[in-house]
Amino acid sequence: MSAPRRRPVRAAGLAGALAAAMAGGPALATELSVRVTGVRGDAGSVNVGLWQGADGFPDDARTARSAATDARDQAVEVTFRGLDAGRYAVISYHDEDGDGELDRFFGMMPTEGWGISNTPDVSGPPEFAPAAFEIPAAAPVIEIQLTY
Repeated sequence: MSAPRRRPVRAAGLAGALAAAMAGGPALATELSVRVTGVRGDAGSVNVGLWQGADGFPDDARTARSAATDARDQAVEVTFRGLDAGRYAVISYHDEDGDGELDRFFGMMPTEGWGISNTPDVSGPPEFAPAAFEIPAAAPVIEIQLTY
């Protein structure tokens, strides 16, 4: 079987093909900054988990990305780079005692500051849909208000 014949690509044809590929192709990777406000004191760290899609949400072991930064009274910010387009949700908490997890009363009610993207009403385990937002349509910075 012979190889298919190649036609030369003209500059206008290449530019048109590139524009069409960019318009209908996958979105370029982007970044998202998460500003966590309402931080009470500077003890411990503020942890931020980012989930892409509902699968595994809100299991900490199944985040797409996570970051931690030293706590600073009032607010901290972390940035996730190289994110693909898609549906994401964020959960953040203030690990005041530095034990690496969100402390809970009777294993359920958080005793350290926590927050979720879009600030949905939560009574029980958080759900992905109310916390979800689109990238790249989301603002380059989202804000999470901690609740203590």
